[in-house]
Amino acid sequence: AYYGVLKAGGTVVNFNPLYAEHELVHQIEDSQTTLMVTLDLEMMYAKMQKMIVGTCLKKLIICPFVDLLSFPKNKLFPLLKRKELANIPPNSDRVIWFDALIDNDGQPAPVEINPLEDIAVLQYTGGTTGVPKGAMLTHHNVYANVLQTIAWLGDVEGGTKKMVGVLPFFHVFAMTVVMNLSVVLGMEIIALPRFDLKQTLKLIHKKKPHFFPAVPAIYSAINNYKQINKYDLSSLEHCVSGGAPLPVEVKKNFEAMTGCTLVEGYGLSESSPVATVNPMSGEKRDGSIGKPLPRTIIEIIDKDDKTTPVPIGKRGELCIRGPQVMKGYYGREDATKDTLRPTADGDMRLHTGDVAIMDEEGWITIVDRLKDMIITNGYNVYPRNVEEAIYQHPAIEECIVAGLPDKQRGEVVKAWIKLKEGRELNGQELKQFLADKLSKIEIPKRIEFRDKPLPKTMIGKLSRKDIVEEELGRKKT
Repeated sequence: AYYGVLKAGGTVVNFNPLYAEHELVHQIEDSQTTLMVTLDLEMMYAKMQKMIVGTCLKKLIICPFVDLLSFPKNKLFPLLKRKELANIPPNSDRVIWFDALIDNDGQPAPVEINPLEDIAVLQYTGGTTGVPKGAMLTHHNVYANVLQTIAWLGDVEGGTKKMVGVLPFFHVFAMTVVMNLSVVLGMEIIALPRFDLKQTLKLIHKKKPHFFPAVPAIYSAINNYKQINKYDLSSLEHCVSGGAPLPVEVKKNFEAMTGCTLVEGYGLSESSPVATVNPMSGEKRDGSIGKPLPRTIIEIIDKDDKTTPVPIGKRGELCIRGPQVMKGYYGREDATKDTLRPTADGDMRLHTGDVAIMDEEGWITIVDRLKDMIITNGYNVYPRNVEEAIYQHPAIEECIVAGLPDKQRGEVVKAWIKLKEGRELNGQELKQFLADKLSKIEIPKRIEFRDKPLPKTMIGKLSRKDIVEEELGRKKT
């Protein structure tokens, strides 16, 4: 469906199937989506049926779920799981079955596409800074970013390699680095409907894949799995972490256990998404997001005046120029002007909202998000810096640090922590451990230990937004 829409001159709008109804309504109306491709599962069809009545959506293209299953599951599912299949009216004028859609000679009339101007994908941001916005990615943006990533990879015999696909393809990271990259290089994609730790380990053990892009929480889960010795992960060659900061300890432990190379990259929806990555071979920098991809310019700009580059080694806002940078936000001229700003030579500079440092050799380190920076007693505290220090303790499995409102200090630093199974640690012991690693102002004033995993987004990265909302909601009640 993705490539069919692009070839037909349409625009793909990626939807998370687990969105709440109000989120679906917003994205459908905002993007003016008229066709939706979905499955005949009740959990999905029930939502979409409401969307046809209450939004600008005109038709549903329904794909039979059993067609995705191998034998004998495709025969057993309709018998044993019948209640999970939707009861869809056979003659509805709002439904097109996928089989009917492709019942033709396969020779559609060619459509003229301007790669530099025509929008291939409307990729919605996560909405962490307000209402989600659709980043307009042109055909040129999407394809250029794949070619940039291939150039960064170097010599890869794509036709002989296998790619693990546990990240959802509606997310921009998986769309480019798993799906589009594999298609261009002729890799085999071994896809799972969602990340399941045991299922993923069995897949790697049995199928012997070579590439495994993921988010840090997935690599951490593998590191901490007690029965990891049952699985052979030695086929893995190249692993790329994105979507969230990669703790140095997680990287080192995963590489030591698998023998593969795990590198951290950086990108965002507005840059299709990849902008910088550590090299797979040669020198790497732990804790760094690497260097720019080919034909990408990274500048560290004064976060107040938005125009002046800061000196080497100083903090500033990370900004991107390159062929992968979006055209703008769909229907949001003010937001576009605020995020895409012209340079003196006429280029458009993408302001990311991330605070970074660049050293003399061009290595870039993300300090934090401007919006996540904690201001306590007038001092700036960067959550990522605190999290990195906490992760150095051998008992820590997961950690999120954020600022909470405080009448005296403005904000107070709090850490939410899940310990590894069988380990013990209290707040006072952790503060003593951090004493020589952080300043007094950075050491969390509040520490909460949890038995259950910390909240995560759909792609599996730890969610600072969700845990803060949960905390503030708990205080109100």
